[in-house]
Amino acid sequence: MISFIWAEDLNGLIGKNNHLPWRLPADVKYFKDTTMGHPLVSGANTFKSYPGVLPGRQNIVLAQSDDFPEEVTVIHELEQLLTLIKDNPETEYFISGGATVFQQLLPYVDRLYVTTINDTFIGDTFMPVINYSEFELLSKQEFKSDADNPYSYQFEVYQRSTNGDE
Repeated sequence: MISFIWAEDLNGLIGKNNHLPWRLPADVKYFKDTTMGHPLVSGANTFKSYPGVLPGRQNIVLAQSDDFPEEVTVIHELEQLLTLIKDNPETEYFISGGATVFQQLLPYVDRLYVTTINDTFIGDTFMPVINYSEFELLSKQEFKSDADNPYSYQFEVYQRSTNGDE
């Protein structure tokens, strides 16, 4: 199963200079809790924005270069990644970005884990447009800002709908 996990502002912004343009500790915890124990796939720039290899997850990087820590599985071609996922149908693979990787895998995604931050920011990277009519909302949790999280936000999970599939 292919799942996307990301946070965006009200305009679909997901990044600025290869980093998140906001600080939202609750989303960092949600990301960690949701992806823990699952393979985590990212592009080279997204992986390099992490503090290092993320523990408790198989770190897979879709990249041309092999210039990554030895604990990282590097996959050079999208077809290799799709074959790996197809050969492990019981495994949920989390795709964490960036925008190009999301765009490449959009036709194959089964589930969406989106954090929407109820504010707008300045940045340079946006989430590809997703046709939400192809998905069913499974859950939605809304949160107000607090002392640690300066913005209100929501977590939503969507599953690709089987309605209309031929």
